[in-house]
Amino acid sequence: MESSVQERDTLKAQTLIEALPYIVRFHNETVVIKYGGHAMVDAELKTAFALNVILLKFVGLNPLIVHGGGPQIGSVLERMQIPTQFVDGMRVTDEPVMDVVEMVLVGRVNKEIVSLINQNGGSAVGLSGKDGGLIHARKMQVYRDSGTPERPPEIIDLGMVGAVETVHPAILQTLERDGFIPVIAPVGVGSGGETYNINADLVAGKVSEALKAKKLILLTDVPGVTREDGTLASTLRASEAEGMIQRGEIRGGMVPKVRCCLEALRNGVEKTHIIDGRRKNAVLLEIFTNRGIGTEIVLDSSPEET
Repeated sequence: MESSVQERDTLKAQTLIEALPYIVRFHNETVVIKYGGHAMVDAELKTAFALNVILLKFVGLNPLIVHGGGPQIGSVLERMQIPTQFVDGMRVTDEPVMDVVEMVLVGRVNKEIVSLINQNGGSAVGLSGKDGGLIHARKMQVYRDSGTPERPPEIIDLGMVGAVETVHPAILQTLERDGFIPVIAPVGVGSGGETYNINADLVAGKVSEALKAKKLILLTDVPGVTREDGTLASTLRASEAEGMIQRGEIRGGMVPKVRCCLEALRNGVEKTHIIDGRRKNAVLLEIFTNRGIGTEIVLDSSPEET
């Protein structure tokens, strides 16, 4: 019995020692985490995520959260009997839907995350892209191939779905400097004051670019990027990821996530990761262990390291 206790204690000490070089390397660096999927629904995973983020802050990193909320929005729309439709995975957002999107993302989901972090000993502040002029957006233009060279592409109107035009990170830098964890709802504002619903992955990518974050981490409901044979790609160079998209090996909803990572890398983010948010303590396992989890996507010129 005593031997097993000693072995367990030794393992705990080894875990801390393994984490030390990463704590040193990422001290005072910004890590942007896109929080979504099952990790936002399961009670145990929600608490674990909050504790992960709090630990990052206390050991000297600057975590920043951008959250989604699609299932929560869908649930409220259904209860209010407001019809909604999707085009290529994006929710068509007219004014009634936008009112619900903003109410759910900013007024409910954002505050739940902030409250959970604060209840567990952290100091989080919730905001949307409207606060402090954080996210300026424009209407997203979506085109669909007509199928014939004689006809121009069809323009798809998604309503108040936006694309990030600029990020003004001053408010985020102030919060980080003063010891707070920013939690961002992916809602932006247009040049005329109009509100836009923006994909959370895109917001996380653009925020990480504006802050020149050390890491961008996207939490998903899959283990990461898988190759054609079904094996997990633990590390992908940018050129390899592009090739897998062109060959159709990366497809469906994973394509925009990988493209988001590639764009962030090309605009100053050092490393990007797509990890399984269904795994408890996924964020800590990615940042503080030698093996990491999920898929790391890096520029071709990056050194081989986790």
